[in-house]
Amino acid sequence: MANQVTDMLGVEYPILAFSHCRDVVAAVSRAGGLGVLGAVAHSTEQLEIDLEWIENEIGDRPYGVDLIVPARYAGDADGGYSIDDIRNLIPAEAIAFVDDILARYEVPELPASDGSGRGISGVSSSSAVAPFSAASAGPQLEVVLAYQPVFVANALGPPPGFMIEQVKGAGRLIGALAGRAVHAERHAAAGVDIIIAQGSEAGGHTGEIGSMVLIPEVVDAVAPVPVLAAGGIGRGRQMAAAMALGAEGVWCGSVWLTTEEAETHPVVKSKMLAATSADTIRSRSLTGKPARMLKSAWTEEWDRPDTPDPLGMPLQPVLTAAAQARIARAAHQSGSGAEKLANYFVGQIVGTMNQPKRSAQVVAEMVEEFVDTIEALAGRLQ
Repeated sequence: MANQVTDMLGVEYPILAFSHCRDVVAAVSRAGGLGVLGAVAHSTEQLEIDLEWIENEIGDRPYGVDLIVPARYAGDADGGYSIDDIRNLIPAEAIAFVDDILARYEVPELPASDGSGRGISGVSSSSAVAPFSAASAGPQLEVVLAYQPVFVANALGPPPGFMIEQVKGAGRLIGALAGRAVHAERHAAAGVDIIIAQGSEAGGHTGEIGSMVLIPEVVDAVAPVPVLAAGGIGRGRQMAAAMALGAEGVWCGSVWLTTEEAETHPVVKSKMLAATSADTIRSRSLTGKPARMLKSAWTEEWDRPDTPDPLGMPLQPVLTAAAQARIARAAHQSGSGAEKLANYFVGQIVGTMNQPKRSAQVVAEMVEEFVDTIEALAGRLQ
């Protein structure tokens, strides 16, 4: 299966697997696709550990890394906020609301020895830079380029100039996600090598336009820049449909969350295995930007008309980090309030993620169904 993207990336199949789990990344790269490590939650030290582990596992097979650097960000005009700056900006009303949720659902406090609730990604230093910012991504990018990923993607808006310059200067390819054709045009004008057109069905940060409409719009807008399709893709038939719309390959994230290698919280994984395609919602309740996730008591609480609106990024993730750490720790108890609150980012494809599989099996089944679909379509045309 060869095309522009497989040639650019040096892979057998144009299947890119976004995952925060290094085991999934390595498994997909070994299976002939391109594993892409989501690095936003990694400290620079953990990122080094994981990249070294991945390279030892896959040898000379290619892989990629995904960072998050939003185009618009609170505090940009002032040079970027520290964690203390953000905490001082969070309204008392929002803090009280989160505390009320935890109290009503009887989520216990973290033990004093557990520092995971101090801030997102375990940030505890008051002078630390804010999450999801160019200031936090800069050190991560330095680590990434010290290793050998062939592809670096920015998952939220156009990659900033410094990112494009450094990635291309190191001889790597750079990509970016787009939820509208106009966003894709900006990426192409900035010099992005591969554009991921992500429809509203996708998990995580996503726009409002469905994949069926978005993919051909983006393909037409940025040609000859190659486009990957994302959103609602986890099977070979969907891959065939995406490529029929002009995409050169697919970018899949959600489908790996219930694989055997995935480090998804056991309670959340069980919810995903039992979920239907109607059991997700776009919500700002975790990051401050619209992101598709599992419906849960957490999203219901933030969706009530009598509650505060979610704050913008990065205030909302800093506000909710300690609460999410408490929920994750306590959710193991069946029937508990924490279990009802527990959720995670996932797309509408969750409705077909109803049994755990090895990541390599997902790749193989996707390729097999893709080939069968193309052959069946050719037969119908005859």
